[in-house]
Amino acid sequence: MRTLLFIKILFLSFVFSNYANAEYRVYQYYVKSKLRMPIDQNGYLVTSTLDPVSYISYNGGANALKVDLLRSWVCVGHTGEHKELCKGPEENSGVFAQK
Repeated sequence: MRTLLFIKILFLSFVFSNYANAEYRVYQYYVKSKLRMPIDQNGYLVTSTLDPVSYISYNGGANALKVDLLRSWVCVGHTGEHKELCKGPEENSGVFAQK
């Protein structure tokens, strides 16, 4: 009896797993090196799925980088198979396209 119930639950979980949706958060940072190096005087924009604490830790630590969080947004789907990150709400609405 328990085996039959387990099989039913397992079967239903496989059937409904196709309808599950994933989501992830994207962060946009302005990154500048704290180290005085001639090749890296200017800051740059970075778009990543790493949260601010993880991004700083992964890329050299707080002594090496100054990271300012500019914005973040939620995307539907996943980033597997090297898919590009989704665009932010401003890009999708055309705000940045206007001159």
